[in-house]
Amino acid sequence: MRKLCPNYDKEDGLDTVLEVPIPEEMFNNMGSNAALRWQNLRALMKAQSAENKSASASNNNSHLSSRSNNEFVALLKLVGSPLIPFQVQSDDALTRPINDACDSIEASTAKYIVQQYVAATGGLPALNAKSSMYAVGQVKMVGSAMHEGGGSIRAKGNNEVGGFVLWQKYPEMWYLELVVSGFKVCAGSNGKLAWSQSSSQPCHPNKGPPRPLRRFFQGLDPRSTANLFLEAVCIGEKTINEEDCFVLKLDTATNMLKAQSTDHTEIVRHTIWGYFSQRTGLIVKFEDTKLVRIKSVKGNDNVFWETSIESVIGDYRYVDGINIAHSGKTSAMLYRYGEALHHKRKIEETWRIEEIDFNIRGLSTDYFMPPAECLKKEDSSGIGES
Repeated sequence: MRKLCPNYDKEDGLDTVLEVPIPEEMFNNMGSNAALRWQNLRALMKAQSAENKSASASNNNSHLSSRSNNEFVALLKLVGSPLIPFQVQSDDALTRPINDACDSIEASTAKYIVQQYVAATGGLPALNAKSSMYAVGQVKMVGSAMHEGGGSIRAKGNNEVGGFVLWQKYPEMWYLELVVSGFKVCAGSNGKLAWSQSSSQPCHPNKGPPRPLRRFFQGLDPRSTANLFLEAVCIGEKTINEEDCFVLKLDTATNMLKAQSTDHTEIVRHTIWGYFSQRTGLIVKFEDTKLVRIKSVKGNDNVFWETSIESVIGDYRYVDGINIAHSGKTSAMLYRYGEALHHKRKIEETWRIEEIDFNIRGLSTDYFMPPAECLKKEDSSGIGES
């Protein structure tokens, strides 16, 4: 992946370090020669106004079959930087006994499966020895347009190529930068407030207490994954890619759903499933479904949006004693129904980890501070309070 931008303005000038490394494929698609590619890349990386973006939309092919650049950015956030509905504790919860008198058989079975997962990813001492993480990866996305009615749907068209950088500091701080086809999405949490923004949209603080990034549970953060599924129940078995798996399920509590809802939207339900290999103990699939009701301003004609995202995870390799997934594929189905309208669309992301490291020296809490405008919005609206 490309990390440096040559200085074509000054022959003896220093190279510029890219904030987010980009794949060679994305770089090669930007022009017929190196100088033109870097010129186009720098132009894309500059923050543009909404008017400029709208004006340029007619000169470019639509991304992910979207009707506008703002819609494309929204889809990037949907697939590239969604959050899970739970606050995940990174304490010593993994040492809980399996046979708790208050647990059902299904809950005790889930705890046993989680303990096997901890062992398969390196063991509790190795996981607890990690205080921070850094990862660089590349993505390819493809999507369908919004389709009406039933029937199967397939994501097709040109690949949208990009890369991401992900930083994490335990217990609850993280920061993501994602660049796809020249569009940038940022999201993060300082442990008190989770937020997101893009080059064309202002900073937006998320409602409710801070929550972790879904991407961590795609084989990147075994400790958070184990702590999350300690509260699950085992609902049976299923075969995923010829791998026999135990299925663990988590339903979001009503008070959590209410805390994340707004005056105009109600989160009706949000359910998570984890599929753990019976052979290796590793998680091989992570899935969640979220149903949101958009409240009508007038009348009772509400609109419902349902998002189902499943990630198939693989290519596990040990990094500093931790077994980390290095590639996978995420498929997102978006359904819209209500007001006699029934639409759906599909977005797919293929991802690969290029670099990952732990215990990053000099990574301070200041790196995870939200933009100032997010803090102002939090103070004025009370967002982020649990």
